[in-house]
Amino acid sequence: MSENIYYYNFNAEIILKLNLSSLIGPSDKKNFITNVKKKNNDRILAHIKLPNILPEIFQIILRYIYWGRFSLEKYDDSDIIRILVAANEFGLQELNIHLQTFLIENKKNWMNQNFNLIYQTSFKNDSFLKLQDFCKEMMSKELEKIFNSIDFNSISEKCLISLIQHENSQKNIIQVWKHVLKWGIAQNPELPSDPSNYFKDDFNTLKNTLHHCIPFIKFYNLTSKEFVEKVYPFKKVIPKELREKLIKDFIYRPIKKPEQKMIKEISSKNEIKNPYEFKLILRGSRDGFSPSKFHEIRDNQSHTISIIKMKYSDEILGGYNPDIWKSDKSWGAPKDGFMFSFMNKDNIKDYILIRVTRGKFATYNDVDCGPAFTVVLF
Repeated sequence: MSENIYYYNFNAEIILKLNLSSLIGPSDKKNFITNVKKKNNDRILAHIKLPNILPEIFQIILRYIYWGRFSLEKYDDSDIIRILVAANEFGLQELNIHLQTFLIENKKNWMNQNFNLIYQTSFKNDSFLKLQDFCKEMMSKELEKIFNSIDFNSISEKCLISLIQHENSQKNIIQVWKHVLKWGIAQNPELPSDPSNYFKDDFNTLKNTLHHCIPFIKFYNLTSKEFVEKVYPFKKVIPKELREKLIKDFIYRPIKKPEQKMIKEISSKNEIKNPYEFKLILRGSRDGFSPSKFHEIRDNQSHTISIIKMKYSDEILGGYNPDIWKSDKSWGAPKDGFMFSFMNKDNIKDYILIRVTRGKFATYNDVDCGPAFTVVLF
């Protein structure tokens, strides 16, 4: 191009002199112009500072402005991201949308492997909504691919916390913990490769790196075996108060599962053949203990068993409701319903079983109550 269109000056930043009317509309002038001059031919020339755009990327933008199109096939994937960012800075909305669509339809595998770059780019502003939707869908359906992406260790702390908080992460807490540790160690390359060689200062370094992430990890969803083998060796990176609670919960958690024995005992004692498959619908430690959460998950579901472990004793209470739970403040009298209590986890023969025989007040449906079973004596 002629000298009257643009030139590059490589100092602390790139300065381009170009024909203002050919490139920048009125709404863009305030973002780029630093000096405007008029020449004898009445053309307006402007000095424009573009410190974030490489000269070769700017030339691509110019080709699009003058010719209206260009082929993306010959450019590197990372260059397409740079072109997208430049197009957004110049307010080229049509090109912006086209580039996002091209990446999603043609570069999905590369985007999976470079999730951090895509995530950081898409959430800088609201101009990359298609890429934001891509990231959200990937977090929802392919979370493990994100953890295994080549740039995982370079993701920001904010991004990592978003991944930890995602509902899919809660399905495999031990994998989340593994990758959080991997990320934290990668931020401190001076740490020994073998954690068994860590000194107190090494644990403190890792603790300081992860202190914003740790509170979002639901350690209580782990098994005792997972906690002892995978988490306990790194106990010093966990805040003291949380660490002590976890140790009490996991180290002293009974290995026996009285719930399973209880179900077996109920079946055998009453000569009931069990043709059913049991499915966990709600767990307090995972879903919460509030009555509203109970009804949100359990309402309109029939044939459910509620099992409750008393906090300050070994007693286990529960009941079977063949009818659906509701939130309409109504009473129920399920014909085949029953209540049970196990007073001693070490002696399942020590139990109480109460069946519904008469009356209309065996269960109560209220959003302010959890599973409400009643005993009416008359």
